[in-house]
Amino acid sequence: MVGPDKIFFSGNRGRVYDELKGGILAVAGYTQMQRGNDVATMFEQEGNFWYLTGVEHPDWWLLMDAKRRRSWLVAPDIEERHQIFDGSLTLDDAKKISGVDEIIDRQEADSWLRQAARTHQLVHTVDIPAHSEYFGFVLNPAPHDLREKLERIFSKVDDFRLELSRLRSIKQPVEIAAMESAIDLTIKSFSNVRKNIDSYRYEYEVEAEFTYDFRRAGARGHAYDPIVAAGANACTLHYTHNNDKLKKGEMLLIDIGARQYGYAADITRTYAIGKVTKRQQAVHDAVREAQQKIIAIIEPNLAFEEYQKNVDTIMQQALIDLDLIKGADDPAYRKYFPHSIGHGLGIDVHDALGRPRAFETGMVLTVEPGIYIPEEGIGVRIEDNILVTDDGHRNLSAKLSTNL
Repeated sequence: MVGPDKIFFSGNRGRVYDELKGGILAVAGYTQMQRGNDVATMFEQEGNFWYLTGVEHPDWWLLMDAKRRRSWLVAPDIEERHQIFDGSLTLDDAKKISGVDEIIDRQEADSWLRQAARTHQLVHTVDIPAHSEYFGFVLNPAPHDLREKLERIFSKVDDFRLELSRLRSIKQPVEIAAMESAIDLTIKSFSNVRKNIDSYRYEYEVEAEFTYDFRRAGARGHAYDPIVAAGANACTLHYTHNNDKLKKGEMLLIDIGARQYGYAADITRTYAIGKVTKRQQAVHDAVREAQQKIIAIIEPNLAFEEYQKNVDTIMQQALIDLDLIKGADDPAYRKYFPHSIGHGLGIDVHDALGRPRAFETGMVLTVEPGIYIPEEGIGVRIEDNILVTDDGHRNLSAKLSTNL
């Protein structure tokens, strides 16, 4: 397994040509972001740009003309001192990775765009993510900066993210194989940690075990900031401090996934540290049973609205059985289960599915029910990665036990 290659990226551009219907597309890769003072954070490429090019270096652009079915990569202007310190992607390597035969510089790209505007009033681009005003962090500026440039040149600029998300939502065999590799590596590390659970003293020791396993296997590393949350920390959904001491009689929630060959795994298990109480066991059993029931109903053509109704029924009954809510209309339902049941998975750990009406063969998504009881210091989540198949579904992470 060597992952997606230029044939894959060229094929993706071919599908985009069909969607553009004679139009043009301009896409910006991400730029480098600050970590601290004069140091940059580790670079990670914008998912759509990577899907179309495979380029994992900052500040590149892609221009596509569907009528001519031709693409151009636009190389960034890199100062000599940055090349010395940080290196750069050679033009030959960019061609080998992407399958794009022609590479131009920024000045040539400006001329290309102005020439294209003579025959195209509309240009498509990849805009900033939807609902980004709720993210709580600063966005990578590259997509916004390119859009502003396009707005100065073209009469109309249209966001092409929805069309790309629909294409990306149906995974090709090479993508499924890459995801299985990332998932299998994650499972292997989970199994090692589970076997040695009593030997760890702090949350960060558990995180370090995964990091070592991922990098030693040649993976890029973590697909997202790992969550290692002991006891009441598990009630903070995106807890990432991972510094607290592990205590006997608590549970340990671990939400971690490797990134390999460009694709993410996303798995969660909740384990016992020593002997747990009957109440802790009951909460874990409730989540485990709910997840099994939810996964069982996934199949092609199941409407997402119907799926969500089933999820709510299952989770509400689990909370009723635990004496946490009185009935299905109890507003405390979302207090104890405050997040969605899952999300798309792929290049991005939260891969968009393109607003589909129903499940489709080839989709990969997570199923991650959780019950969080802050007043009792209990938080349990169990998450698996599910591929929708022609005759139902396949749990790609089924090899990892969900036992407490």
